[in-house]
Amino acid sequence: AQGDQVESDDAWLRNVDASSYTYWSVFLICLLFAGLFQWIGVSLIPLMKGGGNYAMDWGKIALVRPEVISVPETVVFTGLAYLYMCLVFYLFFAGLILLYTVVHDLWRIGDGLKKLPHVDYQQELNEAGLTVMRGVFRCTVLGVLVAIWMKVQSSYLASSGENIVVWLVGDMSSMFQGRDDVSTGFRYRMPTHYSSLLIVISTCFVFLYGSIRLGVGGRFHAPLWKMSAVVALLVVSYLLIDAFAGFSTLLAISVLVALYGLFDPGLGRWRASELGNNQSVS
Repeated sequence: AQGDQVESDDAWLRNVDASSYTYWSVFLICLLFAGLFQWIGVSLIPLMKGGGNYAMDWGKIALVRPEVISVPETVVFTGLAYLYMCLVFYLFFAGLILLYTVVHDLWRIGDGLKKLPHVDYQQELNEAGLTVMRGVFRCTVLGVLVAIWMKVQSSYLASSGENIVVWLVGDMSSMFQGRDDVSTGFRYRMPTHYSSLLIVISTCFVFLYGSIRLGVGGRFHAPLWKMSAVVALLVVSYLLIDAFAGFSTLLAISVLVALYGLFDPGLGRWRASELGNNQSVS
């Protein structure tokens, strides 16, 4: 048994090592695009030239309030901020790669066990698959919530709202008052719109891959469908941010459902027979 454990650990380490080039590629992409290029385009050039077709934010205060912070200080501060951001982006995507590796490794183990004669590990595989998918679901929900917050923040900066709370409450009330306030504000599209979209696509890809590899043919269709419905609701809410008057109502409902799903990924108890046993699973 100990020899099997050592062999299993070695196989897992080989799978992780096989992704080393992927980790390095993601690191360079995050460093160059999420860090350097975005910092130059969003902060450095506007600060040097004194303008830029972007909404006013914390990185450009020196242009309107030079007595608060100077341009050189802002350049250094924003450079450090974007360096921190690209490192956080890398950790996020590295986590997604690790989740992908876990899903792929479990699928390969299950595929190999199915070829063994007179051995039935289907129940154990279903339980392991459900446990992994719970974790993937939680990570997916958190990732999409991060993307939603990024897009909400950038949409607010391009609006004429006094603050983000007043802006969201005003949008929610406009749905009941019949007002259309979507077009009020500035015609800006912050770079975080595209960064958040990349987060949504990457996160949902891992969830979809896990659902296909571990869910299709498994016996936990009901909880998996519930998880998929929550993810789909979050993605729709993300896409519709600032798209129509009252979008914040749908957004609030989606966030509440997602937060509940973090604590109970199955959104309620289901029959244990879906896992192929007679014990209660929650």
